[in-house]
Order: sequence, then C-alpha cells, then structure tokens
Amino acid sequence: MDSQIYGVPNLRFLTIFTFLSVIASALPENLPAKTSAVSNSAAQINSNSVLVALLDSRYTELSELVEKAMLLQSLEEAVSKHNITIFAPRNEALERDLDPDFKRFLLEPGNLKSLQDLILFHMIPSRVESRHWPGEAKNPTVHTSLCRDAGDEKIQVIEKNGMKLVSMAKVIKEDDVIRPDGVIHGIEKMLIPKSVQQDYNNRRSLRATSAVLPEGAPEVDPRTHRLKKPASPVPVGAPPVLPIYDALAPGPSLAPAPAPGPGGPHHHFDGESQVKDFIQTLLHYGGYNEMADILVNLTSLASEMGRLVSEGYVLTVLAPNDEAMAKLTTDQLSEPGAPEQIMYYHLIPEYQTEESMYNAVRRFGKVKYDTLRLPHKVAAEEADGSVKFGQGEGSAYLFDPDIYTDGRISVQGIDGVLFPPEETKVVPKVGSVAKVVSKPRRGNFFIPYLSSSVINLITAVG
Repeated sequence: MDSQIYGVPNLRFLTIFTFLSVIASALPENLPAKTSAVSNSAAQINSNSVLVALLDSRYTELSELVEKAMLLQSLEEAVSKHNITIFAPRNEALERDLDPDFKRFLLEPGNLKSLQDLILFHMIPSRVESRHWPGEAKNPTVHTSLCRDAGDEKIQVIEKNGMKLVSMAKVIKEDDVIRPDGVIHGIEKMLIPKSVQQDYNNRRSLRATSAVLPEGAPEVDPRTHRLKKPASPVPVGAPPVLPIYDALAPGPSLAPAPAPGPGGPHHHFDGESQVKDFIQTLLHYGGYNEMADILVNLTSLASEMGRLVSEGYVLTVLAPNDEAMAKLTTDQLSEPGAPEQIMYYHLIPEYQTEESMYNAVRRFGKVKYDTLRLPHKVAAEEADGSVKFGQGEGSAYLFDPDIYTDGRISVQGIDGVLFPPEETKVVPKVGSVAKVVSKPRRGNFFIPYLSSSVINLITAVG
C-alpha cells in the first residue's frame, strides 16, 4: 500500500521533469533556425512587391535610373522594414523636359551619388494613399524622404485648388500602383533636391573638379608674343598690369571678315589660349582625363596645336574617352613616339562638327578624312543614327558630340582608340611615284603641305 501511495506521485514528478528538460534542451537549437528563417524571408522580396511593380510599370525611365544607380538592394532592405511611397515622374519629364546637360551630369560615372540622392528623394518610408492626403483647408503634410543627404529639405503633400501636389509637382495619377508594401503615385515633373542642384552648379561653374588642371599649356605675352611665366595675382583695387587695348579680343576689326589663311603674318588668333581652353573643357566635362594628360604632360602636342591655330589652321580632335584609353597596352605606348602617332591619327586638319560629319556620311555613305598622321586617313560612315569611325573591331562611335567648338578647334568624343590599317611596303617601279611611308616623329607636327622642291622631285620621278 505504501509503495502504491507514494510511488504514483514520484512517477508523475519524474515524467514532468523529463518533459521540461527535453523542451529546455531543444529551445537553443530551434530559436536560431527560426530567426534565420525570418531574416531570410525579410531579405527576399515578394513578387507582389511595389519594387517589382515599379520595374514593370509605365514609368520605364525612372526604373532604368533605379537600375543604373544600383539602388535595388537598398530599396529591398527599405521595403522589408516598412511601407514606402514612390512619387514617380512621367517618362516625358525625364526624356524631354529634363535639361540634357543635367541628365548627362547624372549619368556620368563620377556622379553616381547625386543620381542616387535624386531617386531616393522621390521615396518616403511611409504609406501615403490618396485618402491620406490633407484636405483643401488643412496645412500641408511634411514627410522625410529616403535621401539622407537632403538635410532639412522635406517633401510636402498638399491639396490646392482641387489639385493634389507633391512639393509643387502636380499628381497626374493617384494610387497608380497599390501593393501591400507600398504605393506609387504618378507626378508631372521631377523633384530635384537642393544638394543635387548644388553639385550640378558646382560642376557647371568649374569650381569642383577632381582632375588636375593642365599647367603645361603656354601663356603668351600679348605685347611681345613670347611665352611668359605665370604672373603674381593682382591685389583688389590695383590698376591693371596691361592696358585695356591688350585686353580686347584679338582681331583686326569688329566687322565680320573671312579667316586669314595659313601662315598669316598678323597672328589674329591666340591659338595657345584656345588650346588651353579646350583642354580645360575636356577635364571639366569629365571622362577625358587621359586624353588631356597625353596632350599636356606626355607629349608636346598642346603647344604645337597652339602654333598651328595661331597660324590660321583649323583642327578637329577625335577624343577617346578614359574607358577607351584604359584598353591601350604598355607595348602600344612604350615605343618612342608612339603617343604622338596615336594622337596624330585623331587630329583632322578640318573644322567639323557633329552635324557636318553626320550630314556628310548620310549623303555620301562613306567619307575619308585626312589626318595629321600622313598618309593615313580615317574613314567615317553612318551607323545607328550616329557617326562611326574606323572599320571592324577597331571602330569607334561618336559618343559625346561637340564637347568644344570655337570656330577653330572642334572636339568630338568617341568611345574607342583608332588605329590606321596596317601599311604594306610598296616597291617603287620605274616611271611610278613611290609610296610615302610615314615614320614616327616625336615632338613636331607633320605640316600638311609639301615644299616646292619635294613636289618637283616627285614630278621628276614620275
């Protein structure tokens, strides 16, 4: 009896203790697995997400900018934490209404941060549907955007004269896309934060540049027409160093007149200043630092181009961008005179703009331009609505048209480095003219005309 009376409670206590110990031992193993499963599910975006809807919506221009700005991962993390509201500008606001210079500024590789700030300024970390809009008589609702660099600048949501506005931008499509984790409203124009506008203004006014300005381009004393050293800065209020007449624009008169021919004795053009100006423009434009470095530091082409322009010549520079210059190998640049020869093939002794070259290739199909690397010519033809130079794999497209045009020097950006076709040595025959084979020349231009003695010699051989 005693064993039955006291045995049952002991067995029950043993069973409960065993059950609790099993649960306690299982908890440390199950909790991390559950936590990791939750975190993994949070990192993965549902196909019904507002981000997926944005990429597949009518706002294709905005979705392309989101991909170019590499913001998908950041936006996925934001959506996993809270709802977001996207104010999406219509496609026309990015295609036609946006300033082309400002759009080019946003798409430059060095301005990725500005592009990200611009896109994030159109998104707020809360859900705002049309029913949440303040009434006509109420004060505007202020929201903080996902752009952290916007500072105190907020997004105002207000209704005025029967129209819903987002920071002075009219809402043209309310609740265009509604998803469980967010909503998209279509707006009439783009919202530009002050920080991005300031970055663009700094770049436009040439106050913020990452490249080193060229100092090798010469400065000419207008009184002696000789090179001079940089003068010390003039104190504020001090009289000018040079008289006012020397500060006037060069030229014989104010009346329009034809440009003087090569070798003019009066030197009406300050070629050195024009060359220095176009090199500075290359640097400030962005993406052509390697080309400017070769012209100024690696060769003496800058001063030689200045002399040619001063003599009355005109030049068109086909400038490869930094991405194209980075593909050059050490062997292509290590030989004596190789940088000069590469640059000579990109200098055309004509003044051509993007419009003139495109009209020529559209009319004639294929055009060959003389280069300063005699006797080679560079071929141009129309392709995909642009001008393509060269042939085959060594071709390059006109990528940035009319970077610099002043009537004497024209700079056209291309996306590849051009090389002339391989020369084949021709054995001259009796009664025929021998083929002229260009040899590398270092430091001097091959002026595109021959002396009378050379012409007479060739005529005699013929």
